[in-house]
Amino acid sequence: MAAIETAAAVHRQLGELAAGMRALQDTMRRIEEGADRAEDRATESRATVHRRMDELVGRVGLLESSTAAVVADVVEMKPVTEEVRRWKLMGIGALGVTGIAATALGVSFAEAIRRVGFALLGRI
Repeated sequence: MAAIETAAAVHRQLGELAAGMRALQDTMRRIEEGADRAEDRATESRATVHRRMDELVGRVGLLESSTAAVVADVVEMKPVTEEVRRWKLMGIGALGVTGIAATALGVSFAEAIRRVGFALLGRI
């Protein structure tokens, strides 16, 4: 009977060992499936990051070209602005000279009228 009991114990242990191996295989399969899912998510995430980076590169390129156009416009406008400032200064100077001339003319005209008035009244 000892041989039968030993055979049964060995058979039971082999069954337990086979069940343990199946459990290990199932665990390994679940781990591999989880790793595959994680890799798929990581691949999708990297694809999204690359797509966003491509969009950013395009937007930065547009921004650079717009900035270059603005700089070119400013360079073209600068001489015109300087010329308008020069005209403004010349205009202020001309107004000043005209004001002085008008004052001198007004004083001269007033003096002439005063002399005519005195001549007519006989007070010379």
